[in-house]
Amino acid sequence: VQLVESGGGSVQPGDSLRLSCAASGFTSGFTLDDYAIAWFRQIPGKRREGVACISRTESGGSSYYVDSVKGRFVISKDNAKNELYLQMNSLKPEDTAVYYCAADPSNYYCYDNGFPSYDWWGQGTQVTVSS
Repeated sequence: VQLVESGGGSVQPGDSLRLSCAASGFTSGFTLDDYAIAWFRQIPGKRREGVACISRTESGGSSYYVDSVKGRFVISKDNAKNELYLQMNSLKPEDTAVYYCAADPSNYYCYDNGFPSYDWWGQGTQVTVSS
């Protein structure tokens, strides 16, 4: 499985960005609905943190957001394109990080008292928010 992020860049506080993650290599007939999918971010020198995720459709397909992005970020997917998105609005300097998309074939829930481990990762895309 290959995940490729795009859409990062440098913006000013209050601006918006939309990250995309193109997924390929799934078993024939499988779509993003069949996996727990998520966006993580990492600041140099800090642990990678989960930002938002969507559980498998068979597990309800619910979304989860960490408090710091709730109301500002929206995670979505397009099964026909096998693409995952993160719409980021009202960006703040503290949102500056490398953003990664992730997927996993074993997790039924994308978040369960914490983000579980994910097997598949993209290479990351840099988001910089600065005035």
